[in-house]
Amino acid sequence: MKSLLTGLVFVLNLCQICLAQDFKSVNNLAQRQFPWLAGKLVLKSIPKEKDADVFTLETRNNQLYISASSASAASRGLDWYVKHYAHQSISHFGNNIRNINRLPVVSPLLKKTSLVPYRYALNYCTINYSFSFYTWEDWEKELDWMALNGVNIMLAPVGTELVWYNTLLKLGYTDADAKAFIPGPAFTAWWLMGNLEGWGGPVSMDMMKQQAELQRKILKRMKELGIEPVLQGFYGMVPHDLKNKINEAKVIEQGKWAGGFQRPGILDPTTKLFSKIADTYYAEMKNLYGEDIHYFGGEPFHEGGKTNGLDLRNVAESIQTSMQKNYPNSTWVLQGWQQNPSDGLLAGLKKENTLIIELFGENTANWENRKGYGETSFIWSNVSNFGEKNGLYGKLQRFLDEVFRAKESTYGASLKGVGIIPEGIFNNPVAYDLMLDIAWYNEKPALDQWLTEYTKYRYGKENQDVIRAWKEFAQTIYSSPDVYQEGPSESIYCARPSLNVNPVSSWGTRKRNYDQNRFKEAVKVFVKADADFKNSETYQTDKTDFLRQVWANKGDLVYDELVKAINAKKTEEIRISGNQFLEMISTQNILLGNNIHFTLNRWLKEAERFGRKLPDAQNVMFNAKSQLTYWGPDNNPKTDLRDYAHKEWNGLLSSLYYNRWKVFIEEAQAGAITAPEVFYNMEVEWSKGKEMYVPQKINTSQMKLLQEKILK
Repeated sequence: MKSLLTGLVFVLNLCQICLAQDFKSVNNLAQRQFPWLAGKLVLKSIPKEKDADVFTLETRNNQLYISASSASAASRGLDWYVKHYAHQSISHFGNNIRNINRLPVVSPLLKKTSLVPYRYALNYCTINYSFSFYTWEDWEKELDWMALNGVNIMLAPVGTELVWYNTLLKLGYTDADAKAFIPGPAFTAWWLMGNLEGWGGPVSMDMMKQQAELQRKILKRMKELGIEPVLQGFYGMVPHDLKNKINEAKVIEQGKWAGGFQRPGILDPTTKLFSKIADTYYAEMKNLYGEDIHYFGGEPFHEGGKTNGLDLRNVAESIQTSMQKNYPNSTWVLQGWQQNPSDGLLAGLKKENTLIIELFGENTANWENRKGYGETSFIWSNVSNFGEKNGLYGKLQRFLDEVFRAKESTYGASLKGVGIIPEGIFNNPVAYDLMLDIAWYNEKPALDQWLTEYTKYRYGKENQDVIRAWKEFAQTIYSSPDVYQEGPSESIYCARPSLNVNPVSSWGTRKRNYDQNRFKEAVKVFVKADADFKNSETYQTDKTDFLRQVWANKGDLVYDELVKAINAKKTEEIRISGNQFLEMISTQNILLGNNIHFTLNRWLKEAERFGRKLPDAQNVMFNAKSQLTYWGPDNNPKTDLRDYAHKEWNGLLSSLYYNRWKVFIEEAQAGAITAPEVFYNMEVEWSKGKEMYVPQKINTSQMKLLQEKILK
């Protein structure tokens, strides 16, 4: 009888849990990422508090109860529990997950309220530098991460290719002409931003349909998780030769972009033709992705576009009017980058339907200089990474200081969100965690205290050496000097060889704005914990990254010796320092081959999987390789985009990077300096190759010796 009653109580409790599940999508998320919570999670909907998202956590009888005001808040509550009570986490740079039978207790009840209504994610460039070859399996994990970190608005322009293709056919373009406008899968971001057209293409109809089907899955899941998608609006971007198809088209030539790329034209938004084409574009958008869309991105005159005397107030009004006509009450999301959006553009906008992303918060304070963008709603964010280049970087203390300074300023009422907008996201997980965490603190947290908690959930348990090391990292590699810097300091190993490599990429820097020796000593402290975390994916990934950075820093010293020898025309010294430099590249390649996150093979396998069922699979692989090297175009050896997206990866180091330096050093020994065109040709040829660069791992004892060598 006792066992029957116990069973009945269990069934009643289970039924109560099932009935209480207000957020089914969040429960499904928990089952995907944290299966140990199965049958132990109760989710309940509660109202917002003063229009702010809120969640509470409590445990009773080995059950976790999350009450939340939205699916986004519920997901964030789930993540908060997993991180701060179970000391587990998922990230782009490894996961720390293990089974738990007895749930950690929450006592007393925890309540968190969002500081701002918007938690934003993604840069146009992220879609290509990180996600070019994502399949649904990848996007499902990505959206889980976004939801868990509280993101409730995200750039989502996947599948715009078919919208444009269908639109152009309606305008009288042939199949071939329409496809000529659309870029390859690794370059869509710069097309959407109006920087280029067609590069990396043409793409097949199969690929466009594959992307459209993928987008429908993405949008469905985003809706379930309470993440508003930002799709691509029509802002006047058209093929630069539109006038050849439509005589009445008043197209403003936008000239050339970086690398010498022909930019798309801008159709005068104040003309009747603009409204007609906008209606066609949005009709195709509705046919493919429906009418339940509330945010649109895209803006004219990005990065040096030409206005040709247009009244920008009228331009803005016309673009937004077409947007509102087709998607009533939608919001136009603009990038606060360089001088954009201009004061003239802002003057023509309905502010209640405008949202500005302050992009470059780690270096600038446009929100302040532009007087809160004329009291327009804005989101504070930072780029921090450019081109998905490797490198430890993130001005952590500045993130905290600036967000709360903006909130407490004269323009605090216009601060409506915080966000992450990196060009690549497979790096520096600490920077993204901190930025999205800020949204749930109503008072500025102490960085050291936050980092202590971070180490516990990042690696699974408290370790004093790890905590001490991270506090030092915050004073060195992750410090906040008042220095303008576009992303992490670059590695000399990845550079196109010359006697004056500065920078590796056109807008980067090789300068280290921190004490390199102090950083190395902190890494030595971090690796003291190696034995405690030998099976931790996250610890081993971060250790690899720290060692990579130390070895990259040492490379600068040997490069300086090599240059000194070449300038002195001392052949033997060139040989010695040259061989040492090549050996250092090989050492870095060996180190990085032991962790999937630092391998070229991972990226190429993504491209291979993406193109598996496509007739243009070979072109997909070319896209993957050319983006990393000369970028484009293929008729300009002087392109300033080359190596913009370089990667300090196993496979790239052992092939193209090693071979470029080998040629340079051998010619220097012979008294010559290699012409840049030689390297350009090497880069183009490498991009056309079929090699997959499968890494070779070394054993534990070899790794220990390698670690000692790097930290010597």
